[in-house]
Amino acid sequence: MIKPKAKIFLVVIGLMLFSVNLAAQEKLKLTVNQAIELGLKNSKTLHSSSMKVLSANAKLKEVDASRLPSIKLSASYRRLSTVDPFSIVTPFGTFDISPSILNNYSTQLSLLQPLFTGFRLSSNSNLAEYSAKAASEDYNKDESDLIFNIKSAYWSLYKAEQMKIVSDENVVQIKSHLEDARNLLNAGMLTQNEVLKLEVQLSDALYKQIEADNSVKLASVALCNVMSIPLNTEFEIAYSAEVITKTFDDLNALLETANQNRPELKAADYRVKSSEAGITIAKSSWYPQISLFGNYYYSRPNQRILPTQDRFDGTWDAGVSLNMNIWDWLTTSHQTEQAEAVLAQSSDMLGIIKDNITLEVTQNYLNLNQSKRKIDISQLAVKQAEENMRVTSEKYKSGLALTSDTIDAELALLMAKTNYVNSITDYELAKAKLEKSIGQ
Repeated sequence: MIKPKAKIFLVVIGLMLFSVNLAAQEKLKLTVNQAIELGLKNSKTLHSSSMKVLSANAKLKEVDASRLPSIKLSASYRRLSTVDPFSIVTPFGTFDISPSILNNYSTQLSLLQPLFTGFRLSSNSNLAEYSAKAASEDYNKDESDLIFNIKSAYWSLYKAEQMKIVSDENVVQIKSHLEDARNLLNAGMLTQNEVLKLEVQLSDALYKQIEADNSVKLASVALCNVMSIPLNTEFEIAYSAEVITKTFDDLNALLETANQNRPELKAADYRVKSSEAGITIAKSSWYPQISLFGNYYYSRPNQRILPTQDRFDGTWDAGVSLNMNIWDWLTTSHQTEQAEAVLAQSSDMLGIIKDNITLEVTQNYLNLNQSKRKIDISQLAVKQAEENMRVTSEKYKSGLALTSDTIDAELALLMAKTNYVNSITDYELAKAKLEKSIGQ
């Protein structure tokens, strides 16, 4: 029979194992595409941008509605003070022409249809439509920026993890050489100073190992932040040892693709068109404003019916109204000048964005080609450094190589592996930058 204390101990052990298992289950193994999908789903910035698109589309519907007939209903009740009725005194007696009716009820149904507004309504609709399209492209830009930020954080974490692996391997390698050195020291084949050199090298490697471990934690936190998930979420980067390079078109084709796809370029173009519509709106005050109207009155008493009677009667009227601004101290002219200045600014901004995109694509294209060449060179350097390390280690064990030779070989191997990790990360980031710059 199990004692109560033993039962408590088993329960505690079970809870600890469950907690460990739960923590292990929370660790995420992510590919870059999975990281992007999760980040897009959780992003508050992207949600805010989508609300701007929703607002712009609602504004477009509001403006379009102003071009349609509007129907309004109004009703009122008034209690009047007592006054003497309007009467006529004749030899035959006194007659009330307009009796005093103290309770007044009024109902009016009105219809208004703009016929011509100097192209104001149509231009307002165009302006709202282009603004909505520009907001939609702004959303696409925010999405593109977020994807790139996730890729950048993802590959930064990959780099930190790989540098941690290289650092760990370097520590193991130095410890092995240090053990060989101590054996040679005991055999009288090596001096104490040579051993001290390796111990100093090991201390430096352990120091860098601590830095590498902290870099992994910082990179993980940065990726969590850009993905909008808890900062303590643990990751396991899913990567392949084989680097998959991507083939892009030539520079001219990439520039053409960028000019067709970049959302900020499309947004700037829509804002130019929106500014053109703004000029038409400003000029609309030069034209007459013509509207069709109609009203139906159901009142008690109805003022159009004489003599006035305390009952509900219905009447109506319809017509066409014309309003025209004859003189406004050149207000319309000044408004037109403002709209034209806004158009000029929008056109300049479009040109600036085009120039920046051309520069950005060109730089990213050159950097990608350079990064691709660095991978091949650094990969060859790792193989050469590993072979050099193997040969030097064999000579060192046989007493044919100095400690300084071993240290140099280890540093060369560490540098070669570091350069290889950097070249892979630089290539992935350069590829992500080029994809972003051409709107993919």
